[in-house]
Amino acid sequence: MSAASQDTLSQRRLDSIIVSTSRAGVNTPVANTTIGKDVVERVPSTYSLPMMLNMLPSVVSTTEGGLALGYSNMRVRGSDASRTNVTLNGIAINDGESQEVIWANIPSLPNFLQSVQLQRGAGTSANGPGAFGASLNMQTKTPSFEPYANVDFSAGSYKTFMESIAVGTGSMKSVGNGYFSADLAYNHALTRGYIRNAKANLNSFLASASWRNERSSVKFIYMLGSQHTGITWEGCPIDIYYTNRKYNVAGEYYDDEGNVHYYDNETDNYIQHHFQLHYVHQFSPKLSLSSTLHFTKGDGYYENYKYDVKFSKYGLDPQVIDGKTYKKTDVIIRQSMDNSYVAGVLNLKYKTGKMDFASGVNYSFYDGDHFGNILWSKYNQNLDLSKPWYTNNGKKADASAFAKAEITIARNLTGFIDLQYRFINFRLSGMDKDFVGLDNKKEYNFFNPKVGLNYRTSKDSKLYYSVSVAHREPSRSDIKESIKAGKQDLLKSERLLDYELGYQFRRKNVGFQVNLYSMNYKNQLVSTGRLTETGYVIQENIPDSYRRGVEVSGYYSPIDQLLFFATATYSKNKLKNYTLFVDAYDNASDWNPTPQHEVFLKKSNLTLSPELIASGGFMIKPEANTDITITGKYVGKQYMDNSSLEVAKVPSYFTMSLDAAKTFVFRNNSKLRISLCVDNLLNRKYYSYGWIYRAVFDDGSDDYIEKGVYAQATIHFIGKIQFTF
Repeated sequence: MSAASQDTLSQRRLDSIIVSTSRAGVNTPVANTTIGKDVVERVPSTYSLPMMLNMLPSVVSTTEGGLALGYSNMRVRGSDASRTNVTLNGIAINDGESQEVIWANIPSLPNFLQSVQLQRGAGTSANGPGAFGASLNMQTKTPSFEPYANVDFSAGSYKTFMESIAVGTGSMKSVGNGYFSADLAYNHALTRGYIRNAKANLNSFLASASWRNERSSVKFIYMLGSQHTGITWEGCPIDIYYTNRKYNVAGEYYDDEGNVHYYDNETDNYIQHHFQLHYVHQFSPKLSLSSTLHFTKGDGYYENYKYDVKFSKYGLDPQVIDGKTYKKTDVIIRQSMDNSYVAGVLNLKYKTGKMDFASGVNYSFYDGDHFGNILWSKYNQNLDLSKPWYTNNGKKADASAFAKAEITIARNLTGFIDLQYRFINFRLSGMDKDFVGLDNKKEYNFFNPKVGLNYRTSKDSKLYYSVSVAHREPSRSDIKESIKAGKQDLLKSERLLDYELGYQFRRKNVGFQVNLYSMNYKNQLVSTGRLTETGYVIQENIPDSYRRGVEVSGYYSPIDQLLFFATATYSKNKLKNYTLFVDAYDNASDWNPTPQHEVFLKKSNLTLSPELIASGGFMIKPEANTDITITGKYVGKQYMDNSSLEVAKVPSYFTMSLDAAKTFVFRNNSKLRISLCVDNLLNRKYYSYGWIYRAVFDDGSDDYIEKGVYAQATIHFIGKIQFTF
């Protein structure tokens, strides 16, 4: 092995120190799955990160516009994105206000990654929002042994095209007995999308430079994400879905003759700049220190055409034109945000033969401005549209410290303890779009202990058990709506008590894992259907709820050319002693509001939480450098709200995919890889999730039901040609 290769291996070891403090190790008693570079590189070009993880246990990934490009989301054990802690190289990248990661804002992220670990449940201590369903830890690519260049071209259904290029210097001898390397990567994706207005124009760029010697490493990373997508978040009305499942109401308006039109720039636009500076020093094989400074700058807007709306909604006076008074108008609005996020992390690791210890401190500060402008009004005699009709700001300071250890108690028995303290200060100021003042300050102090045991029953198997406590603060929208309801003092943080019991057996050609979990919530925030006096949906704390289930996964390779794999999760996801509030009106003709109806449910299903999730498939290698993979995914029935009513049900669905690839290796070690991915192989017409509104009438008329569902694309293709030099 060359000196440069040895140094690159050293660099990868140093890079792993950055992420290891928040990752589960072989003896950590939590349910987790780690995906390495070899798997990441086989992911189809169009897949966002949630779609890449769709085959993992308890994961349900869906798309808003029907294709994997654009907006996608992921639920783990039924928990939504705001309950998943996401870190990139040890830095939390969840939005400070919504607590989510918008994956469209970091397009083609899998192309930049070395490995990914998904922990289910409360997981191990990490920076940022509490993990209430999962934590996702990502590591960007480490330096290559030698100089390289990769060029990819992809084309597929619905006018989907992607191009990417990556180059790297490899390890070069540098000053101070060290080595220097630099890497650049750029991705561009374009699609018309499946449903109307699901267009996407996505760009991403990564640049990294590092210097290292045997014991120290300094690494700078810059990552850009830019997205321009059509708005698809309203879904397709269920009564239209069965005749025109590609329908999308976004941007729809009518002219004076009643003809339908669509606004061309009904879009969501956002750009993010991520800067990371990492320093790692290994004092000895036992002791190492890592520190990181991070800064994110983001800004963007979404633009909408609003048809036949009241002037008063935007604080404007009725317009008198040619003696006629107009109280309503069509407008084009732009709602914008401009935010910055800075974070610092310091971690210390100490490892001996009997103990693996880690501790760290973290501080982050988020500053986000929100404002809205009216760009145009159909009726405009003397309107001043130069100033925003609303402006508000959110500031969030988040500080935490943790210490954790894995200690050998006896032969084959390891104890685990993880203690974290977290402090949050969240301030809102200014006025919201409906002219309600948002001035508010919240502070939270959380203590999150975790303990567990790992028993190595043999060299191939282990048994583990853990108990974890986690907390989660309310999001910006939760606080906003509680202010408008006059209930901000009643809004509480959420608490999770998570029990995990598992057994794992793993050999080269066969392996399986069984994990039992019981996630018990206090004061989980859910939508009850209760409205404020001005019509806002209120999120309220529910005293008791739980998610309990069993996860099974396994693989079997009878010969080197054949691999079978499968996962299954069966769970119960319930609210206890739940009161549902339903809008009520006098009759279906007059629609005069009356007091909301209250429906008490001793037990009810949590929103979008299927009881059964299963996936599996097989991979064939008929010859060297050729592989064919067929996978299937089943998602059981789920509900769009917490009512458990048949009308709110999302039917179960099953899909299949085919991936095939052939690699040609040339004399100079350059490679040509040709691949084809076919999604929804059985051409199923289904929707993967949705929303529902229900109203009742005091005179006994049939309920009013309004539903929006998210149609997924029928059979579609993506082909890829990749050159590696």
